[in-house]
Amino acid sequence: MSDARTSAQAPYWRRRRPRVPMPHDQAVRQGDITRIAFQILGRDEAIAFLNTDNVLLGGRPIALAIESKAGQRHVEAELGRMQERQANGR
Repeated sequence: MSDARTSAQAPYWRRRRPRVPMPHDQAVRQGDITRIAFQILGRDEAIAFLNTDNVLLGGRPIALAIESKAGQRHVEAELGRMQERQANGR
């Protein structure tokens, strides 16, 4: 039996394509919006909010916030409105 491995037999980690790291500015926006959402909504609700399409925002909040500073501001504004509604008992 031969010990030579073909690419089909190589360990999984050797076959994965290398990933391009997220640009620094996008990573910062992702971290910032995630932190804010966790503080306002709590972990589970924040994860659901950030990863679910939002009709008012026109997409997934996490994707919008990562995409641009303007998108991040829109998501932050929606989180602020959600926080106000929570404070008012709605």
